[in-house]
Amino acid sequence: VKAGMISKMNERKQIGGCIIDGPLALDNAISEFAAQKKGITSPVAGKADILIVPDIAAGNIFGKALTYYANYQTGHTLVGTKAPVIIPSRADKSDVKLNCIALSILCSK
Repeated sequence: VKAGMISKMNERKQIGGCIIDGPLALDNAISEFAAQKKGITSPVAGKADILIVPDIAAGNIFGKALTYYANYQTGHTLVGTKAPVIIPSRADKSDVKLNCIALSILCSK
């Protein structure tokens, strides 16, 4: 599913209980300063809690970059299937695995 489609579904109230916008460049999604400098007006600019990537390869690269460069604690799951799918890295710590399980449970509801 494309980011624009998810945003449109949110506008139509097909997805509720949250604010969705996109696609947004990473800097605009996580930095209010970057979004302001670029003239991006969005209710989530600089405040994104969840980042959705276009495919599993991009997600793998992005997740490992957050883990190893930024020392972020992550949780990841594959959605769009019959049920959420966790694809852990062999190098994931136990807290990351727990985050993945919790996120998958939330996504299944």
